[in-house]
Amino acid sequence: MGGFFGVVAQQNCVSDVYFGTDYHSHMGSVRGGMAFYAGNTFHRSIHNIQNTQFRVCFNNAAARFANLSPNYGFGVISDHADQPILVRSHLGSYALGFVGFVSNTNEIAEELLQRREAHFCELGKESELNPLEIIAQLINSQDSIVEGIQYAQSKIKGSASILLLSDKGKLYAARDRYGRVPLVLGRREEDNAIAVTVETSALPNLGYVRDRDLKAGEIVAISLEGVETLVEGTEESAVCAFLYIYYGFPASTYEGVSVEHSRYKSGGYLARSAPVEADLVAGIPDSGVAHALGYAFESGIRYARPFVKYTPTWSRSFMPPSQALRQKIANMKLLPVPELIKDRRLIFCDDSIVRGTQLRNQAGRLYEAGAKEVHIRIACPPLLYKCEFLTFSRTESVMDLVTRRIILELDGPNADIESYRDPDGEPYKRMVEEMRKRLKVDSLAFQRLEDVIKAIGLGDKRICTYCWSGEDISLKDGCQGHCAGCPGACGSTFNK
Repeated sequence: MGGFFGVVAQQNCVSDVYFGTDYHSHMGSVRGGMAFYAGNTFHRSIHNIQNTQFRVCFNNAAARFANLSPNYGFGVISDHADQPILVRSHLGSYALGFVGFVSNTNEIAEELLQRREAHFCELGKESELNPLEIIAQLINSQDSIVEGIQYAQSKIKGSASILLLSDKGKLYAARDRYGRVPLVLGRREEDNAIAVTVETSALPNLGYVRDRDLKAGEIVAISLEGVETLVEGTEESAVCAFLYIYYGFPASTYEGVSVEHSRYKSGGYLARSAPVEADLVAGIPDSGVAHALGYAFESGIRYARPFVKYTPTWSRSFMPPSQALRQKIANMKLLPVPELIKDRRLIFCDDSIVRGTQLRNQAGRLYEAGAKEVHIRIACPPLLYKCEFLTFSRTESVMDLVTRRIILELDGPNADIESYRDPDGEPYKRMVEEMRKRLKVDSLAFQRLEDVIKAIGLGDKRICTYCWSGEDISLKDGCQGHCAGCPGACGSTFNK
């Protein structure tokens, strides 16, 4: 997915940007970058963070930038393209970064090329377009930065929350139109420094307090004079529910809802809907721990750690592109505690099942260590649809999902996918039973969608549940969500 952290301060902001960005390291594992404006010019550093932590990669760059004493800067953790990029245009010079996913880069590029309005230089592997360059070209096609950001977001299929640091001493922050990614303002009382972040957990240790969440579609300009709202947002946000279940940091708060507390409640709902007799409740470290604690409290079954995570070298999320390497990393990170496994009936909670290979192997390790029974409880419904708005996994195709492969085998290519969404229906039960057999565990149960919604507490109209329900809030009232200059004729109140 990715994350970013920006600062505007009366004093040197490098340390805040450096550590604030590092607090987003769990949200991406490919590229990291920082950009500052000082001495009437931009200063930037980008590094590969696939095998080395952000803080290590950028230690020297941070020391070098600190000598410049900049008042403006931001850092980015990315799971795809190099960023931030530096741009010079008729709107001035600026540094640009984003969080989200642009699924129609080629479509937009062809449109711009046919109009002879653009060319593209920052190509990745196999001439892959950098989505940031697409965003920059769209911004530059308009008469102002604000109009450009709005236009870019209107053309993008997917989502884009944007930070743009201009050479005019302003940091523009724009939350994506449907609010799928949280964007939060923080303030530090002692020196009136202002930060903008995805993760609120990045704020307190740097002396900031959470001020407010930007609304969906809201655009603000942050300067030494304060925060100016340039485009009002809408209350009709659709923050990604998976942030609460897995990707968000436990100490963060989105839309006023604590991530850790929502996971704790999630485990409690799981214990009520899918009880089973057992000796111990555990969570797959670290993604299932909070859910397991909630399950243990609600069920009265003792919590324990039959698997512990080796944190000295596997302290951050690491998502290599190769499935074989992912599996090896998963095994390397987790160490069994035989005394808590042998002859025990174990309940293991985890956040989700994507391909199913890692969980199957971990269950196998438990049986090899002498577990009497293994019961798996998953904190979300079965994933039936590939996310089209963010990049939460390395899933390239919907057929990467174990659910879709099972459905194909059960009902063929013309299967009614919607029928598999009902947890009380026979298709759903057949799918889950087949999954249980493949995992080779004693029982398997998933969270019900209504319980996910209750655990988060924002209601079903303010969270995105597309990966489970197939329902996209941006398509409501017939709106396709991608029409530049849309007057709202379809009935949607979103700002197009």
